[in-house]
Amino acid sequence: MLHSGKSLRVAASAGFMSILAVVFFASAAWSAEPAGRVPEVPVKGMVTMVDLGAKKCIPCKMMAPILEELEKEYQGRAAIIFIDVWVDASQGKRFGIRTIPTQIFYDREGKEVLRHEGFMDKKTIAAELQKLGVK
Repeated sequence: MLHSGKSLRVAASAGFMSILAVVFFASAAWSAEPAGRVPEVPVKGMVTMVDLGAKKCIPCKMMAPILEELEKEYQGRAAIIFIDVWVDASQGKRFGIRTIPTQIFYDREGKEVLRHEGFMDKKTIAAELQKLGVK
């Protein structure tokens, strides 16, 4: 059976839209699932740095080992927290982020003192923690 080019384009377009709709609704249902326990941010009585990102974004992947090192180095002196906003989109809204990764620093009283968008290296994070009195 022969089809005109126009009917094939319409059929292909309709098929694409069906796939797009399935992907959209599947991802919407997935992101609506509870993401588990959300950490307390900021941690009471402790300088806190929260990194809002996603495990699959490139700059976030570059920061992952840095955050792991900082978490170990500052254990008991500062809270280093990662929240994956692709797993729990409500956290992106909660913190009012516009891009990932975003780092937010809080002082011991829980007041936000710095917000940074994009990759942040270990030396810069450590310097900010020291400014907040973390030794």
